[in-house]
Amino acid sequence: MSTREVSDREDPVIENLSQLAEPMAAGEKPREAWRIGTEHEKFVYDTADHHAPSYTEKGGIRDLLGELTQFGWTPIEEGGNVIALKGADGNVSLEPAGQLELSGAPLENLHQTCAETGRHLSEVKQVGEKLGKAYLGLGMWPDKTREELPIMPKGRYGIMLNHMPRVGSMGLDMMLRTCTIQVNLDYSSEADMVQKFRTSLALQPLATALFANSPFTEGKPNGYLSYRSHIWSDTDPHRTGMLPFVFEGGFGYERYVEYMLDVPMYFVFRDGKYIDAAGLSFRDFLKGELSVLPGEKPRLSDWQDHLSTAFPEVRLKSFLEMRGADGGPWGRICALPALWVGLLYDQGALDAAWDLVKDWDMEGREALRSAAPKLGLDAPIPGGGTLRDIAGEVVDIARSGLAARGRLNSAGDNETGYLEPLAEIVKTGKVPAERLLDLYNGEWGGDLSKVYALKTF
Repeated sequence: MSTREVSDREDPVIENLSQLAEPMAAGEKPREAWRIGTEHEKFVYDTADHHAPSYTEKGGIRDLLGELTQFGWTPIEEGGNVIALKGADGNVSLEPAGQLELSGAPLENLHQTCAETGRHLSEVKQVGEKLGKAYLGLGMWPDKTREELPIMPKGRYGIMLNHMPRVGSMGLDMMLRTCTIQVNLDYSSEADMVQKFRTSLALQPLATALFANSPFTEGKPNGYLSYRSHIWSDTDPHRTGMLPFVFEGGFGYERYVEYMLDVPMYFVFRDGKYIDAAGLSFRDFLKGELSVLPGEKPRLSDWQDHLSTAFPEVRLKSFLEMRGADGGPWGRICALPALWVGLLYDQGALDAAWDLVKDWDMEGREALRSAAPKLGLDAPIPGGGTLRDIAGEVVDIARSGLAARGRLNSAGDNETGYLEPLAEIVKTGKVPAERLLDLYNGEWGGDLSKVYALKTF
C-alpha cells in the first residue's frame, strides 16, 4: 500500500471534473518509454519461535528497517516512526501487520527487474540473519490468527482497520494475513490502456491459478488454493472485483473516474497526518461539503490518494496494476512481470491474448473469478473447458511477446527464461498450493510448522 512522505497541501485545487482524468492521461508514454514496476511482499518471522515480530520489540520491524539503511536506503518517517525506506531500487515499506514490501523502481527490462529483486532479497536475508529473522514467500500466513499479529504505526492503517469490519467479513484478513506480487505497466494512449485493461482483467483469474500459494489458514488446509484471492470476495464490494464496465462500449478514463467517485473514501492527508474520512463521498469533497474538512475542496494529491484506495483485480492510476497473484519466491516474483510484459507489451501478443477472451460474457468472467481461488487450473472458463486448457497457450503467447521484444542480457539471453516457473506448472499440472498440500499430506505428516523449513527465499 502507498506510503506518503509529506503533506501535499499546496498542490493544485481541483476546480472541475476534467482534472480527475489528468493522472491517467498523464500516464501515456511512447513505447520506448514503457517501464516495468514490480511489487512483492513477504512475511517476516522470528527464527526461534516463528512469531511475527512487532514494530518495537528488540530485533523487530523497526530494527530491521534500521539495519537496511546500511545498504543506502533513506528512512521515511511518519509520526516519529520510520515506516518506509527509499532508494535506487524503489521503496521498502510495511504492510499493516509488518509484511515487508519492495515497490521496485520503474525498469526497462526483466533482467533489471530480477536483478533488483535479487539485491533486495539478499539485503533482507543478511539483516534477518543478524536479527534472528527470516521470511516466508506465501500468499497468506499459514498458521497465524489475526490476534497473533502486530499492527504497524501507520495512520492510514488505523483508519482502514476500523472501517474494514463495517463493509466485509474478511477485510482484516486481507490487511493482516496476506502477501502478493504485483506488476505495474504502461500504455501509450487511452485506446491502448483499454485493450490492456480488458485483456489483463479477463485473464487475471489465470494468474490467480498459476500463482496460487495460500492453501492453509490457522494451521490446516482451508479448502482453497488461493485463499488470499478468495478473501477479496468479501473485503469491500465498493472497491473490489472484476469491474464489468471495463468491458462495455465507451470505456475510458472518464468512465474509470466515475467509478472512483463512487468508491467511498478512506482518509485525507493533511500536515503529515491522516484524517479519518472512511465511508464519506469524494463527490461531497468536490463540492466543499466533506464533513471532516468543511468548506475545503480537494487537491490533486487527494485524488491521487483516493485512486490508491480501490482494490479491483486490475487497477488504473497513471499505469495499470495487475493484482491477481499470491506471494512467492524469487522465481515467481520474476515470472509475474514476465507473464504480463509478454502479453501486453508486444502488439501481436496483446491481440492474440485478447482474441482468446474477447467473446467471454460477463457472467462467465465473474464465475471464473469466483472459481479460480478454489479450483485453480480446473476452474471453468466461459464457453466450455477450464483454465488448464488455455494456460499453456497463454504462456506461449507471453513467450512470443518477450521474444519479439528482444531485450538481451550480457550473456545474450532474452527475457523468455523468466517464464520457466510457469511453464513447469503447465507441464506438471500442479500449481504451488497443490505442491504444498502434497507435502502437508505426505512427508510433513500434517505438521504445518515444517513450512518454515522451506527455502521460499
